Amino acid sequence: MDDVTRAPVADAPPAEEPRRRETSARKIRAAVEALLFSSSRPVRELEIAEAVEASPEAVAETLAALAEEADVPARGIRLERVAAGWRFVTRPEFDSLLRRFHEVTERSRLSLAALETLAIIAYRQPITLPEIQEVRGVNSSSVLTTLLEKKLVTTAGRKPVVGTPFLYRTTRDFLVRFGLNEIEDLPQPDELAEDLAATVGAEGSLSASAAPSEPLSPAGERSRDAVPGDGGDDEDDDGDGEDVEEEDEDDDDEDDDEKEDAS
Repeated sequence: MDDVTRAPVADAPPAEEPRRRETSARKIRAAVEALLFSSSRPVRELEIAEAVEASPEAVAETLAALAEEADVPARGIRLERVAAGWRFVTRPEFDSLLRRFHEVTERSRLSLAALETLAIIAYRQPITLPEIQEVRGVNSSSVLTTLLEKKLVTTAGRKPVVGTPFLYRTTRDFLVRFGLNEIEDLPQPDELAEDLAATVGAEGSLSASAAPSEPLSPAGERSRDAVPGDGGDDEDDDGDGEDVEEEDEDDDDEDDDEKEDAS
């Protein structure tokens, strides 16, 4: 039997040791701030940790410090947690200034029908188009198309029923658009009812405080003291006139008596 010549087995390369990650929040602070400032979208903490090669604990500590530092009225920007990420945003009080400077004249607004449809999807997701139309009572296909084009909703598979209609859910862009960190941050219906009741009560209190302190006279009545010459004062005015005429007659009689005595 011939000897089989075997090639020498190369030694396997040694496994690379995991790169050491920075654990000091102070050392990565400037890098994290630059990363967030340059990003046009919210950045998740794990993405930040991978980018700056730091531990998740150091990144979390850095973000907390940056958010606290920016959360003062003297700053024009603040650090916001939204859509499970972080981003720098300008303060709302500078909205008009920034729109004038950047010559932004139009606002991207959703129609009432689009907001209504979006609210139904947000609270009942995943949901099909027939179910949306059942809630609204009108055809909603064109409105849904608009929401898909704006990337506020997306498909979430198909419902296992007859016809297998598409299911729809909200997107991460929806969270960013409405400033939500996660979908659970949506206000609950009972919270909305309490807020509405408080708003209506406050408006009622303002209306009551603005009302006159004295009740108004009934319709058709007018105060005699406030409106001279009114029909209710005609009798008094005539009586005063008669008194003046009687006094003039008495004065005439006295003058006649004085003339007789002088003669």
